[in-house]
This record gives sequence, structure tokens and C-alpha cells, in this order.
Amino acid sequence: MDSVTLYGFQRSTYVNVARLVLTAKGVPFLFHDTEAEMYGEVHAGRHPFSRVPVLQHGGFWLYETSAIALYVDEAFAGPRLQPVEACKRAKMHQWISSLGAYYYPYIVFYLVHERVVFPELGIAADEAVVAAALPRIERALAVMEDQLSGEQRFLADVSPTLADYFLLPTLTSLGFAPEGRQLLDRFPRVGAWVGAMAELAAVKKFRASLPPRTPIEHARRWAVEHRARV
Repeated sequence: MDSVTLYGFQRSTYVNVARLVLTAKGVPFLFHDTEAEMYGEVHAGRHPFSRVPVLQHGGFWLYETSAIALYVDEAFAGPRLQPVEACKRAKMHQWISSLGAYYYPYIVFYLVHERVVFPELGIAADEAVVAAALPRIERALAVMEDQLSGEQRFLADVSPTLADYFLLPTLTSLGFAPEGRQLLDRFPRVGAWVGAMAELAAVKKFRASLPPRTPIEHARRWAVEHRARV
């Protein structure tokens, strides 16, 4: 099999989605840390918008997390990560889309950047951004709580699908902020889902591979170039 390399920086939420999917699928891969390359010509040659993740499979290159996840599930042997039934696959895609629209922006871009990423670099939090995020995060968690009602332990099917692997890094990040931990405590089904995901062999293997957390140095430019504003 042609070698697989995933390019990205260690603490990227979407890079960790791709790593989880590769691990759950059982695909051996190399990880290339782009932290020192994010704003250079080398990385721009991999991704025309200088973002992450990027997947290289032999001579095939691919960017955008949803495209990478679908490619990995369809191109490699291993457990199927998409539901068989069309209606459940549609729900899976609904959750993946919802992540980008309603979960990631307010959990990571607003709250976690202000409470965790920027303070680690000595940059003070913008309290107005935090305040704007909290009711939106609460609403998103309430929707997730409702979806997980009854016997449904996972988001789109009886077993984990791409939807669950997409949501997990963002919900994990939420727990790094004190307000996030307080919100998670109010939604027991979401908490049970986080716990169930943590027990999956693929999640344990992925988390064991992570290095100690260090500040995201290139995020100093985020505070200048694309920080959340209210």
C-alpha cells in the first residue's frame, strides 16, 4: 500500500478529526507537524489556503477534513464509518455540517481561543467574545442532548460513525475552558457520549499518541488576523 501522511499541527481540532478517522479505520499513517511551516511557501504548496489538514496517499493529495474523512472510509479496508441506510447517512452529514456551523465556531473559535489558546501565549481574553459564545454553546449542547435521548448512544447510528469522530475533538476542547466544563455538567447525555467515545479503542490509541500540550505559537497571528469579534 502506498504510504499515507497527514499534515497538520498537533492541537488543530480538524487535524485531530482526520487522525481519529485514520485510526478508527486502521490505516497506518505518518504525521508531519506543520507548526513551523504554517505561513511558509512549503505548506502553501500543500494547501492553497495554508490551512490544515492535508492528506498525502502516495502521489494523491487532498485537503478539507470532510473530503479526507470520506476518502479514507471509502479507499481503505477496515470498519465502515458511514451508516448503510441512506437516512442515517444523511443524519451523519447533518451532524458534520452542524459542527462547522454551530459547534466549532462558538466552542473553539470563540471560547477556547479566548480562554485557552490566547492566554497560553500571554494574550488577554476578550470577555465580550466569551460572553457572546456561551448561550450559543448552551443551545448547541441542548440540541445534542436531545439527539442522544432514549437508547441512541451515538449521533447517527447504533455504533460510532464519522459524525461522532467529527464532533469529539470540539467537545473535548470545550472541557479545557472552565465555562465549558460547567456547561458539560448540565447535559448528562452529552457527558455519557463523551465517556463512551473515550472508551473506544481507536480513541484511546489516538490520545496515547499525542505529545504533551504546548502553546500554539503560530496562533499569535490569529489574534491579529482572524480573531473572533462581537
